[in-house]
Amino acid sequence: MQYRLLAAALIVTVGAFAQGRGATSGGTPSTTPPGGTTNRPTPGLPGAAGPASTNPFPTDAPRPILITGKVVLDDGTTPPQGTLVERICAGGRPRPEAYTDSKGHFSATLGQEMGMMADASESPNRGDLPGVNPAMGGVRETMLAGCDLRAQFPGYRSDLISLAGKRYMDDAEVGTIVLHRLANVEGLTVSATSSLAPKDARKAYEKGLDAVKKSKPDDAQKNFEKAVELYPKYAIAWFELGRVYEQRDHVEEARKAYGQSVAADAKYINPYERLYILDAKAKKWPEVAEMTDKVLHLNPYDFPSAFYFNGLANLQLQKLDPAEKSMREAVKLDVRHENPRSNYLLGVILAQKQDFSAAAECLKAYLKDVPTGPDSDQVRRQLTEIEKVAQAKQ
Repeated sequence: MQYRLLAAALIVTVGAFAQGRGATSGGTPSTTPPGGTTNRPTPGLPGAAGPASTNPFPTDAPRPILITGKVVLDDGTTPPQGTLVERICAGGRPRPEAYTDSKGHFSATLGQEMGMMADASESPNRGDLPGVNPAMGGVRETMLAGCDLRAQFPGYRSDLISLAGKRYMDDAEVGTIVLHRLANVEGLTVSATSSLAPKDARKAYEKGLDAVKKSKPDDAQKNFEKAVELYPKYAIAWFELGRVYEQRDHVEEARKAYGQSVAADAKYINPYERLYILDAKAKKWPEVAEMTDKVLHLNPYDFPSAFYFNGLANLQLQKLDPAEKSMREAVKLDVRHENPRSNYLLGVILAQKQDFSAAAECLKAYLKDVPTGPDSDQVRRQLTEIEKVAQAKQ
Protein backbone atom coordinates (compact mmCIF):
# COMPACT_ATOMS: atom_id res chain seq x y z
CA MET A 1 0.00 0.00 0.00
CA GLN A 2 1.34 3.41 -0.96
CA TYR A 3 0.62 6.47 1.18
CA ARG A 4 0.83 9.83 -0.48
CA LEU A 5 3.12 12.24 1.32
CA LEU A 6 1.51 15.50 2.27
CA ALA A 7 2.78 18.32 0.10
CA ALA A 8 3.67 20.30 3.19
CA ALA A 9 5.89 17.48 4.38
CA LEU A 10 7.81 17.22 1.13
CA ILE A 11 9.10 20.77 0.88
CA VAL A 12 9.57 21.68 4.49
CA THR A 13 10.74 24.94 5.90
CA VAL A 14 13.40 24.48 8.50
CA GLY A 15 12.68 27.23 10.97
CA ALA A 16 12.80 24.50 13.53
CA PHE A 17 16.46 24.02 12.75
CA ALA A 18 17.80 26.96 10.94
CA GLN A 19 18.21 29.11 14.00
CA GLY A 20 18.22 32.46 12.56
CA ARG A 21 21.35 32.76 10.50
CA GLY A 22 20.82 29.62 8.47
CA ALA A 23 21.52 27.24 11.20
CA THR A 24 24.72 28.66 12.06
CA SER A 25 23.64 26.98 12.79
CA GLY A 26 22.25 27.40 11.52
CA GLY A 27 22.07 24.89 12.43
CA THR A 28 20.13 22.93 14.25
CA PRO A 29 19.40 23.23 17.88
CA SER A 30 21.55 21.32 20.31
CA THR A 31 19.68 19.92 23.29
CA THR A 32 20.82 19.58 26.83
CA PRO A 33 21.01 15.83 27.59
CA PRO A 34 20.15 14.28 30.96
CA GLY A 35 22.57 15.62 33.50
CA GLY A 36 23.06 18.89 31.64
CA THR A 37 23.31 22.09 33.64
CA THR A 38 20.30 24.37 33.89
CA ASN A 39 20.35 27.75 35.56
CA ARG A 40 16.84 28.45 36.82
CA PRO A 41 16.06 31.53 38.92
CA THR A 42 13.17 31.48 41.35
CA PRO A 43 10.02 32.24 39.34
CA GLY A 44 8.11 35.41 40.08
CA LEU A 45 4.46 36.05 39.37
CA PRO A 46 3.96 35.97 35.59
CA GLY A 47 1.67 38.68 34.36
CA ALA A 48 1.86 40.81 37.47
CA ALA A 49 1.66 44.48 36.57
CA GLY A 50 4.27 46.97 37.68
CA PRO A 51 3.55 50.28 39.41
CA ALA A 52 0.88 52.29 37.63
CA SER A 53 3.16 55.28 37.29
CA THR A 54 5.80 53.36 35.31
CA ASN A 55 3.77 50.69 33.51
CA PRO A 56 2.10 51.99 30.32
CA PHE A 57 0.90 48.49 29.33
CA PRO A 58 -2.37 46.72 30.13
CA THR A 59 -2.03 43.61 32.26
CA ASP A 60 -0.27 40.87 30.27
CA ALA A 61 0.05 42.96 27.12
CA PRO A 62 3.14 42.32 24.97
CA ARG A 63 5.96 44.25 26.63
CA PRO A 64 9.52 45.11 25.56
CA ILE A 65 11.47 42.91 27.99
CA LEU A 66 15.20 43.62 27.80
CA ILE A 67 17.73 40.88 28.54
CA THR A 68 21.51 40.97 28.74
CA GLY A 69 24.03 38.23 29.44
CA LYS A 70 27.19 36.48 28.35
CA VAL A 71 28.21 33.25 26.59
CA VAL A 72 31.44 31.42 27.45
CA LEU A 73 33.00 28.09 26.53
CA ASP A 74 33.59 25.58 29.31
CA ASP A 75 37.33 26.35 29.29
CA GLY A 76 36.58 29.99 30.09
CA THR A 77 37.31 31.34 26.61
CA THR A 78 34.96 33.43 24.51
CA PRO A 79 33.07 31.89 21.56
CA PRO A 80 33.36 33.54 18.14
CA GLN A 81 31.62 36.85 17.63
CA GLY A 82 28.14 36.30 16.22
CA THR A 83 27.31 33.17 18.26
CA LEU A 84 23.53 32.85 18.24
CA VAL A 85 21.44 33.16 21.40
CA GLU A 86 17.89 31.88 21.01
CA ARG A 87 14.73 31.44 23.02
CA ILE A 88 13.07 28.02 23.08
CA CYS A 89 9.65 27.51 24.64
CA ALA A 90 7.89 24.26 25.48
CA GLY A 91 6.42 22.74 22.34
CA GLY A 92 7.64 25.60 20.16
CA ARG A 93 10.36 26.40 17.69
CA PRO A 94 13.61 28.17 18.54
CA ARG A 95 13.42 31.95 18.12
CA PRO A 96 16.65 33.85 17.43
CA GLU A 97 17.02 36.71 19.92
CA ALA A 98 20.62 37.98 19.83
CA TYR A 99 24.19 37.48 18.64
CA THR A 100 27.24 37.79 20.86
CA ASP A 101 29.84 40.52 20.47
CA SER A 102 33.59 39.99 20.43
CA LYS A 103 33.63 39.55 24.23
CA GLY A 104 30.73 37.09 24.35
CA HIS A 105 28.17 39.61 25.61
CA PHE A 106 24.65 39.84 24.19
CA SER A 107 21.56 41.98 24.66
CA ALA A 108 18.10 41.77 23.17
CA THR A 109 14.51 42.87 23.47
CA LEU A 110 12.55 39.63 23.58
CA GLY A 111 10.37 39.13 20.52
CA GLN A 112 12.00 41.88 18.49
CA GLU A 113 12.69 41.16 14.83
CA MET A 114 16.40 40.69 14.14
CA GLY A 115 16.57 42.08 10.62
CA MET A 116 16.83 40.43 7.24
CA MET A 117 19.12 37.62 8.33
CA ALA A 118 16.52 36.02 10.55
CA ASP A 119 15.87 32.78 8.68
CA ALA A 120 13.46 33.34 5.81
CA SER A 121 12.31 29.74 6.16
CA GLU A 122 11.12 30.28 9.72
CA SER A 123 7.45 29.54 10.07
CA PRO A 124 4.94 30.57 11.25
CA ASN A 125 5.19 34.33 10.86
CA ARG A 126 6.25 35.81 14.16
CA GLY A 127 3.59 38.49 13.93
CA ASP A 128 0.97 35.74 14.02
CA LEU A 129 2.30 34.23 17.23
CA PRO A 130 0.16 34.81 20.32
CA GLY A 131 1.90 36.96 22.87
CA VAL A 132 4.46 38.41 20.44
CA ASN A 133 4.59 42.01 19.25
CA PRO A 134 7.39 42.14 16.65
CA ALA A 135 6.69 45.74 15.70
CA MET A 136 7.56 46.99 19.18
CA GLY A 137 9.70 44.10 20.21
CA GLY A 138 7.84 42.48 23.06
CA VAL A 139 6.25 39.36 24.53
CA ARG A 140 3.58 38.60 27.09
CA GLU A 141 5.10 37.87 30.49
CA THR A 142 2.93 34.77 30.94
CA MET A 143 4.27 33.33 27.67
CA LEU A 144 7.76 33.09 29.18
CA ALA A 145 6.78 30.55 31.86
CA GLY A 146 8.02 27.60 29.79
CA CYS A 147 10.84 29.37 27.97
CA ASP A 148 14.64 29.09 28.20
CA LEU A 149 17.60 30.84 26.64
CA ARG A 150 20.39 28.83 25.05
CA ALA A 151 23.34 29.46 22.78
CA GLN A 152 23.93 27.71 19.46
CA PHE A 153 27.43 26.51 18.68
CA PRO A 154 27.76 23.12 16.92
CA GLY A 155 30.16 20.80 18.66
CA TYR A 156 28.99 22.15 22.00
CA ARG A 157 26.04 21.56 24.33
CA SER A 158 24.45 24.66 25.82
CA ASP A 159 23.33 25.30 29.36
CA LEU A 160 19.79 26.64 29.65
CA ILE A 161 18.74 29.80 31.46
CA SER A 162 15.07 29.91 32.40
CA LEU A 163 13.01 32.98 31.54
CA ALA A 164 10.17 31.94 33.86
CA GLY A 165 9.12 34.91 35.97
CA LYS A 166 10.97 37.44 33.82
CA ARG A 167 8.96 40.66 33.80
CA TYR A 168 8.89 44.10 32.28
CA MET A 169 11.16 46.50 34.22
CA ASP A 170 13.07 43.61 35.87
CA ASP A 171 16.87 43.62 36.00
CA ALA A 172 17.91 42.80 32.43
CA GLU A 173 20.85 40.58 33.43
CA VAL A 174 20.11 36.87 32.97
CA GLY A 175 23.58 35.47 33.70
CA THR A 176 26.11 33.40 31.79
CA ILE A 177 25.38 30.62 29.31
CA VAL A 178 28.12 27.99 29.32
CA LEU A 179 28.84 25.90 26.22
CA HIS A 180 30.24 22.41 26.88
CA ARG A 181 32.47 20.72 24.31
CA LEU A 182 31.25 17.42 22.82
CA ALA A 183 33.70 14.68 21.87
CA ASN A 184 34.34 13.27 18.37
CA VAL A 185 33.04 16.24 16.40
CA GLU A 186 34.92 17.19 13.24
CA GLY A 187 32.51 19.71 11.76
CA LEU A 188 32.21 23.10 13.44
CA THR A 189 30.79 26.55 12.82
CA VAL A 190 34.25 28.02 13.35
CA SER A 191 36.48 28.06 10.29
CA ALA A 192 40.22 27.74 10.75
CA THR A 193 40.62 30.12 7.83
CA SER A 194 39.21 33.06 9.81
CA SER A 195 42.32 33.45 11.96
CA LEU A 196 44.42 33.85 8.80
CA ALA A 197 42.29 36.60 7.28
CA PRO A 198 44.17 39.85 6.54
CA LYS A 199 43.15 42.93 8.49
CA ASP A 200 41.38 44.60 5.56
CA ALA A 201 39.38 41.44 4.80
CA ARG A 202 38.34 41.12 8.46
CA LYS A 203 37.30 44.77 8.47
CA ALA A 204 35.12 44.27 5.38
CA TYR A 205 33.59 41.13 6.90
CA GLU A 206 32.74 42.95 10.14
CA LYS A 207 31.19 45.80 8.17
CA GLY A 208 29.09 43.21 6.37
CA LEU A 209 27.86 41.78 9.67
CA ASP A 210 27.01 45.28 10.87
CA ALA A 211 25.04 45.91 7.68
CA VAL A 212 23.15 42.65 8.24
CA LYS A 213 22.15 43.77 11.73
CA LYS A 214 20.91 47.06 10.29
CA SER A 215 18.94 45.29 7.53
CA LYS A 216 21.02 46.86 4.75
CA PRO A 217 21.41 44.00 2.24
CA ASP A 218 23.16 46.09 -0.42
CA ASP A 219 25.88 47.16 2.00
CA ALA A 220 26.14 43.65 3.43
CA GLN A 221 26.61 42.10 -0.01
CA LYS A 222 29.16 44.73 -1.02
CA ASN A 223 31.29 44.22 2.09
CA PHE A 224 31.17 40.41 2.05
CA GLU A 225 32.14 40.46 -1.63
CA LYS A 226 35.05 42.73 -0.77
CA ALA A 227 36.12 40.40 2.06
CA VAL A 228 36.30 37.32 -0.18
CA GLU A 229 38.00 39.30 -2.95
CA LEU A 230 40.74 40.31 -0.50
CA TYR A 231 40.94 36.79 0.98
CA PRO A 232 39.49 34.08 -1.31
CA LYS A 233 39.80 31.39 1.38
CA TYR A 234 37.62 33.33 3.85
CA ALA A 235 35.11 30.51 4.39
CA ILE A 236 32.82 32.30 6.84
CA ALA A 237 32.65 35.40 4.62
CA TRP A 238 31.66 33.21 1.65
CA PHE A 239 28.96 31.67 3.84
CA GLU A 240 27.59 35.04 4.94
CA LEU A 241 27.65 36.22 1.33
CA GLY A 242 25.63 33.14 0.41
CA ARG A 243 23.11 33.97 3.12
CA VAL A 244 22.68 37.47 1.74
CA TYR A 245 22.18 36.07 -1.77
CA GLU A 246 19.70 33.51 -0.47
CA GLN A 247 17.70 36.09 1.46
CA ARG A 248 17.48 38.11 -1.76
CA ASP A 249 16.30 35.05 -3.73
CA HIS A 250 19.52 34.87 -5.77
CA VAL A 251 19.61 31.11 -5.40
CA GLU A 252 22.32 30.24 -7.93
CA GLU A 253 24.63 32.92 -6.57
CA ALA A 254 23.97 31.56 -3.08
CA ARG A 255 24.86 28.03 -4.20
CA LYS A 256 28.13 29.25 -5.68
CA ALA A 257 29.03 31.17 -2.53
CA TYR A 258 28.27 28.17 -0.31
CA GLY A 259 30.34 26.00 -2.63
CA GLN A 260 33.26 28.41 -2.32
CA SER A 261 32.87 28.28 1.47
CA VAL A 262 33.09 24.48 1.44
CA ALA A 263 36.09 24.62 -0.88
CA ALA A 264 37.85 27.03 1.47
CA ASP A 265 37.29 24.88 4.57
CA ALA A 266 35.80 21.39 4.19
CA LYS A 267 35.18 21.10 7.96
CA TYR A 268 33.25 24.34 8.23
CA ILE A 269 29.78 22.88 8.39
CA ASN A 270 27.36 25.80 7.98
CA PRO A 271 27.37 25.93 4.15
CA TYR A 272 26.64 22.21 3.88
CA GLU A 273 23.35 22.70 5.68
CA ARG A 274 22.25 25.56 3.47
CA LEU A 275 23.13 23.52 0.38
CA TYR A 276 21.01 20.52 1.37
CA ILE A 277 18.13 22.82 2.26
CA LEU A 278 18.31 24.43 -1.19
CA ASP A 279 18.51 20.99 -2.80
CA ALA A 280 15.46 19.83 -0.82
CA LYS A 281 13.46 22.81 -2.01
CA ALA A 282 14.47 21.89 -5.57
CA LYS A 283 13.61 18.20 -4.95
CA LYS A 284 17.15 17.10 -5.80
CA TRP A 285 16.93 14.06 -3.56
CA PRO A 286 20.21 12.29 -4.50
CA GLU A 287 22.08 15.52 -3.75
CA VAL A 288 20.20 15.93 -0.45
CA ALA A 289 21.11 12.39 0.59
CA GLU A 290 24.77 12.90 -0.29
CA MET A 291 25.11 16.28 1.43
CA THR A 292 23.32 15.20 4.61
CA ASP A 293 25.56 12.13 4.79
CA LYS A 294 28.55 14.48 4.78
CA VAL A 295 27.09 16.63 7.54
CA LEU A 296 26.29 13.62 9.71
CA HIS A 297 29.84 12.35 9.27
CA LEU A 298 31.25 15.71 10.33
CA ASN A 299 28.86 16.37 13.21
CA PRO A 300 26.09 13.91 14.18
CA TYR A 301 25.18 15.77 17.39
CA ASP A 302 24.01 19.24 16.48
CA PHE A 303 22.12 18.82 13.23
CA PRO A 304 18.86 16.88 13.69
CA SER A 305 17.70 18.56 10.50
CA ALA A 306 20.37 16.55 8.67
CA PHE A 307 18.83 13.30 9.95
CA TYR A 308 15.39 14.59 8.96
CA PHE A 309 16.36 15.57 5.43
CA ASN A 310 18.45 12.43 5.01
CA GLY A 311 15.41 10.36 5.92
CA LEU A 312 13.19 12.39 3.61
CA ALA A 313 15.63 12.06 0.71
CA ASN A 314 16.02 8.32 1.15
CA LEU A 315 12.25 7.94 1.36
CA GLN A 316 11.90 9.76 -1.95
CA LEU A 317 14.59 7.47 -3.39
CA GLN A 318 12.70 4.45 -1.98
CA LYS A 319 15.66 3.45 0.20
CA LEU A 320 13.43 2.63 3.12
CA ASP A 321 15.94 1.09 5.53
CA PRO A 322 18.30 4.11 5.64
CA ALA A 323 15.24 6.37 5.57
CA GLU A 324 13.86 4.69 8.68
CA LYS A 325 17.22 4.78 10.46
CA SER A 326 17.69 8.52 9.87
CA MET A 327 14.11 9.46 10.68
CA ARG A 328 14.24 7.53 13.96
CA GLU A 329 17.32 9.56 14.88
CA ALA A 330 15.51 12.76 13.94
CA VAL A 331 12.62 11.83 16.23
CA LYS A 332 14.97 10.83 19.06
CA LEU A 333 16.92 14.09 18.88
CA ASP A 334 13.78 16.21 18.71
CA VAL A 335 13.22 16.04 22.46
CA ARG A 336 11.33 19.34 22.54
CA HIS A 337 9.04 18.42 19.62
CA GLU A 338 10.30 21.27 17.47
CA ASN A 339 9.69 19.33 14.23
CA PRO A 340 6.66 17.03 14.58
CA ARG A 341 6.90 16.24 10.85
CA SER A 342 9.63 13.76 11.79
CA ASN A 343 7.01 11.53 13.41
CA TYR A 344 4.73 11.90 10.41
CA LEU A 345 7.38 10.89 7.90
CA LEU A 346 8.53 8.01 10.08
CA GLY A 347 4.93 6.83 10.00
CA VAL A 348 4.90 7.05 6.20
CA ILE A 349 8.13 5.06 5.99
CA LEU A 350 6.85 2.36 8.34
CA ALA A 351 3.56 2.12 6.44
CA GLN A 352 5.47 1.55 3.21
CA LYS A 353 7.41 -1.19 5.03
CA GLN A 354 4.07 -2.77 6.01
CA ASP A 355 4.58 -2.08 9.74
CA PHE A 356 1.13 -0.57 10.09
CA SER A 357 0.78 -0.68 13.87
CA ALA A 358 4.02 1.24 14.38
CA ALA A 359 3.07 3.64 11.58
CA ALA A 360 -0.21 4.40 13.33
CA GLU A 361 1.61 5.25 16.56
CA CYS A 362 3.81 7.71 14.69
CA LEU A 363 0.84 9.47 13.12
CA LYS A 364 -0.81 9.67 16.54
CA ALA A 365 2.35 11.28 17.91
CA TYR A 366 2.27 13.81 15.07
CA LEU A 367 -1.39 14.66 15.75
CA LYS A 368 -0.68 15.02 19.46
CA ASP A 369 1.86 17.74 18.66
CA VAL A 370 -0.17 19.31 15.82
CA PRO A 371 -3.85 18.67 16.63
CA THR A 372 -5.16 21.60 14.57
CA GLY A 373 -2.50 22.05 11.89
CA PRO A 374 -3.38 22.67 8.22
CA ASP A 375 -2.65 19.01 7.41
CA SER A 376 -4.17 17.45 10.52
CA ASP A 377 -7.47 16.39 8.95
CA GLN A 378 -5.67 14.64 6.09
CA VAL A 379 -3.34 12.89 8.53
CA ARG A 380 -6.36 11.72 10.55
CA ARG A 381 -7.83 10.18 7.40
CA GLN A 382 -4.53 8.45 6.72
CA LEU A 383 -4.43 7.24 10.32
CA THR A 384 -7.93 5.78 10.03
CA GLU A 385 -6.94 3.92 6.87
CA ILE A 386 -3.72 2.59 8.39
CA GLU A 387 -5.48 1.45 11.58
CA LYS A 388 -8.01 -0.49 9.50
CA VAL A 389 -5.21 -2.28 7.67
CA ALA A 390 -3.36 -2.96 10.93
CA GLN A 391 -6.49 -4.44 12.51
CA ALA A 392 -7.17 -6.60 9.45
CA LYS A 393 -3.65 -8.07 9.65
CA GLN A 394 -4.07 -9.15 13.28
